[in-house]
Amino acid sequence: MEKTSRRKERLDRGVKVRSDTVYAVSSWKEMLFLLAPRGILIIGLLCAPLLVPNLYWQRVICILGVYALLAIGFDFLANFVGLVSLGGALFIGVGGYISGALNHYFGLPPFLTIPIGSIGGAFICTLILLPTLPLRGVYFAIVSFTLPLVADRTICATNVLGGTDGIPGLSMLANTWVNQYSILGMVLLSLFGLRRIVNEDIGVVFRGVKDNDQAIRASGLSVIYYKAVAVFIAALMGCFGGAFLAHLYGWVGVSLLSMDFSVFPLVATVVGGPVTLAGPLLGCIILVPISEMLRAFGELRIVIYSLILVFFVLFWSEGVLNWARRKYEQFEHWVEV
Repeated sequence: MEKTSRRKERLDRGVKVRSDTVYAVSSWKEMLFLLAPRGILIIGLLCAPLLVPNLYWQRVICILGVYALLAIGFDFLANFVGLVSLGGALFIGVGGYISGALNHYFGLPPFLTIPIGSIGGAFICTLILLPTLPLRGVYFAIVSFTLPLVADRTICATNVLGGTDGIPGLSMLANTWVNQYSILGMVLLSLFGLRRIVNEDIGVVFRGVKDNDQAIRASGLSVIYYKAVAVFIAALMGCFGGAFLAHLYGWVGVSLLSMDFSVFPLVATVVGGPVTLAGPLLGCIILVPISEMLRAFGELRIVIYSLILVFFVLFWSEGVLNWARRKYEQFEHWVEV
């Protein structure tokens, strides 16, 4: 008797197929299938401040939100535009220093300095990175990674903006609830705003810049212009995080240019799942609490971080969200071959 072999076949669920191009869902069950993941994300984030046990973990939620903004921006630039930016620390530092300086030297309140620091910082960061936009791949990554180091050393050497002491005594936000919901609201706005952008016509152009920039040029469009727009969007999110941190701590200094703000978004994207936008947010939700719980290990937590990153790169490269989405939207069955 001839021996037959079997393999596992993966198929999309019917509701997934119908809703990919046209919304042809026909029941509340199918609508719930589509809305449940988004609803869980939104409700989970909005309820998180109510569930944490103390002020320390409420502050951790704020830090998580800042990292999430950087990680979502990193995923957008790297996987939708083709710019692997390791300059998250530059965005944080510029936004923080602008907001802190406006508050300290001109007495402007946080509800003005944070928007000004976000928008003004995004313009400044875009202008700084503008000469590097023709670069691709590792070359752009290296240049963007060195810029925060240059800014750090310049501030320390020239003693401008408080030098190594920074700018203390900044106005704080009203209370811990304002802190948490302002940053979480910005995370949700950025996430769903970018989701809308990448699914519009400009999102097609961004993907073209990443995959075939010659086709974009042949269409009469400026590749540098669209790269600059993408950098501005990512910088706007990062500068908001920096301006927010300045008034969260009531102080701004060179620690805002720390390499953690450049490296952590990369790790969160790998863990959570690239090319998803929501995956980096999930990566931050996983990694930030782990980081806080590992503080007792000191420098050893860097080793643990490295092992986590190596594990995901070697054995789980699709990331947590891509794996979960595959399980949610598809089913598997055995077929004979």
